Amino acid sequence: ADMGARLLCLFLASVLVAYYIYTPIPEDCEERWKVMLIASGLRAVGHLAAVAEQLGLMHYMDFVMLIAAAEYVAPMSDENVTVTDTEFSSVAVRLYLPRRPSDGLRRAMVYFHGGGWCLGQAGMKTYDYVTRWTSSRLNAVVVSVNYRLAPKYHFPVQFEDVYSATKFFLQSSVLSQYGVDPDRVCVAGDSAGGNLAAAVVQQLLEDSEVKTKLKAQALIYPALQTLDLNLPSYQDKENTPVLPRLLMVRFWSEYFTSDPSLREAMASNRHVPVESSHLFQFVNWSNLLPEELKKDHVYTRPVYGNSELAQKYPGFLDRRAAPLLASDAQLRGLPITYVLTCEHDVLRDDGVMYVRRLRAAGVPVTHDHAKDCLHGAMTFVVSPAELAVGHRLLNRYIEWLNENL
Repeated sequence: ADMGARLLCLFLASVLVAYYIYTPIPEDCEERWKVMLIASGLRAVGHLAAVAEQLGLMHYMDFVMLIAAAEYVAPMSDENVTVTDTEFSSVAVRLYLPRRPSDGLRRAMVYFHGGGWCLGQAGMKTYDYVTRWTSSRLNAVVVSVNYRLAPKYHFPVQFEDVYSATKFFLQSSVLSQYGVDPDRVCVAGDSAGGNLAAAVVQQLLEDSEVKTKLKAQALIYPALQTLDLNLPSYQDKENTPVLPRLLMVRFWSEYFTSDPSLREAMASNRHVPVESSHLFQFVNWSNLLPEELKKDHVYTRPVYGNSELAQKYPGFLDRRAAPLLASDAQLRGLPITYVLTCEHDVLRDDGVMYVRRLRAAGVPVTHDHAKDCLHGAMTFVVSPAELAVGHRLLNRYIEWLNENL
């Protein structure tokens, strides 16, 4: 009987493992086995977090953050870059200073990590790799900002942290202290960090206290709007690994509040009150997406939600949280822009619509669309999940920066 019980356990364990590993991965993804392992690992963490939350043990994001904390690496200098943790205007930053001598002043980048405003940190292995590589390849000063996270802090804290760190760095005295050329500074970020980067760049345009003008912005699969969470990409990629639609809805709602009523309204796409209906022109995908991305979707007017949510949590209608809500006039004068979008990503259409709107406003934009990639592809560059496509996207991004910064 003991043997039978063991066999049964083994069988059940195998079924469970097979269920986890077998995540339907889009056919055209390279290195599908690796992608499958990454996706199943993320899914397992998500399930455990959901269980921990249902049992009242801890908040979903706090559980995921425990796993992410295992990815932390201390600031380690190497032969190319000196790395230190410090503070800019009371905001924690990780600073990368190249060791290679420079003919004149150096270029610089302020970087914001992704993680849905709830997760991640500058010291995570992947981010440390990307920012260190950027510093070393471009011989540039890189400031990677450790902004405060939800669920402990909600909007606008994350935005204010990255904004004040950026503004501090852009002071001429600080730039000269680090030997930075004030005409060659850019801002960049991925996912939620791309959202923060786009918002910071818009805000800086209107800030009369900042004399230094940014040279460029690089937005890596950014999240750019909270109004319509049923864009074609949200529908078609609803169950895509890494960032399924409901996880993105969770990230968006947590950015503003831990009150589940906002999450429920966003999940059914009924969160925008009728008095904000004029904002939909800025995210109307029927005008802003190319035909091939519309597929068979027909644009329908949104179903309006109650005004109470928007009064309680006005952040989701604020362009500092949703940069696509900027008017055409507010987009004019933005710096040259790089946007990376991935085909298999709920956020694909956010990036594509922003490209269309920036170009219409006369902003020079380079748009790279990775047809065979999932959300997060550029940061899957460190072991154990090292993806060739991650390196390819990272090199392309560095190349663009090298030519344009």
